Amino acid sequence: MQKNRVSDLSVSINSKGRFTPEKKNKLRTPYQRDRDRIIHSTAFRRLKHKTQVFVNTSDDHYRTRITHSLEVAQIARTLAKFFKLNEDLCETLSLAHDLGHTPFGHAGEEALNDCMKLKGGFDHNIQTIRIVTLLENRYYNFRGLNLTLETIDGLLKHNGPVNNVKTLNSILGVNYFKKKINFKKYPSLEAQIASISDDIAYNSHDLEDGLKAKLFNLKELKDVPILSPIIKKHIKKAKKFTEDIILRQIIREIINAMVKDLIINTKKNIKKFDIKNINDVYDNHYPIVCFSEKMKLFDLSIKRFLREKMYFHKKVLKKTNYGKKIVKELFYKIKKNPKKYIKIGKFEKSNLDRSICDFIAGMTDRFAINLYNKLKWIFLKKI
Repeated sequence: MQKNRVSDLSVSINSKGRFTPEKKNKLRTPYQRDRDRIIHSTAFRRLKHKTQVFVNTSDDHYRTRITHSLEVAQIARTLAKFFKLNEDLCETLSLAHDLGHTPFGHAGEEALNDCMKLKGGFDHNIQTIRIVTLLENRYYNFRGLNLTLETIDGLLKHNGPVNNVKTLNSILGVNYFKKKINFKKYPSLEAQIASISDDIAYNSHDLEDGLKAKLFNLKELKDVPILSPIIKKHIKKAKKFTEDIILRQIIREIINAMVKDLIINTKKNIKKFDIKNINDVYDNHYPIVCFSEKMKLFDLSIKRFLREKMYFHKKVLKKTNYGKKIVKELFYKIKKNPKKYIKIGKFEKSNLDRSICDFIAGMTDRFAINLYNKLKWIFLKKI
């Protein structure tokens, strides 16, 4: 018989429940059901055609939001297994963490935030909550996916305790949480692991995609002091192996180094903060799952390098700026005749701008581009 929790630090496999009560499933844990609901959701499927860094139409081999989410889940499950935590919850949070992302990545998010600045703004993490609680409608008895309280808590606290509760409630349109979530408490170790696995995945894999796109080369990467020893070691293999294999081994070593450091430092923190049970995790005032100071510098160096050489590269900026333009123009064109594009029910009538925002945020890159071109063509025909 399965124990209630694998370790005293983990979230119990027996959930505290859901916002709308449901019968237990004999075959799956509550978190397996959450995971399955996410995988079968429309929002999850759309991630395969949403930008990670490169606009989805650029190349078939660059990462998209869905491949990134799968890679985050793999890293998170490895860490959860090591610490004897709730692997199903960890996987669920990892797969769901980017559901709220717009077309064209963070560029689309910035554009929608500008469009919504007088209506509470736009944040992809809050949009994720909006999707799983309100927008994904597949069931008779409730709106959204009716995920467990533990999953909602972990998604809400992807970046730690929630400080913007009023903004959250205004964007959701209702006081959804009914005091069932303690916003001031720290998230579970499972949620902390999912969050830092996100960092590990996008740092390492963005390096790989950037190198493949020839936005920078291994020599430039070697010039980053903290990365230099790893790069030099693998460049010596250049006579025996292709650049692709060398690159993959470099990325593999970077991930391994970050995961090992995280494990060692998290074990130290558990001892340092005297964490003996799940309540100690919630009551702690600092992250428990985090890198050592040395690895934080390593992580920061990679982020700075990627920002300079990749995210702000003229080729990337050209496409992301085009994505911003598309998102903004779609918002204002749809607003002129919303009924033509979206179904407006009683709930949506109370905040039309938010409904338009939901519609655009849910678009894939190619759908947004095609709709933009269609509207542009209609406009030109009228001139």
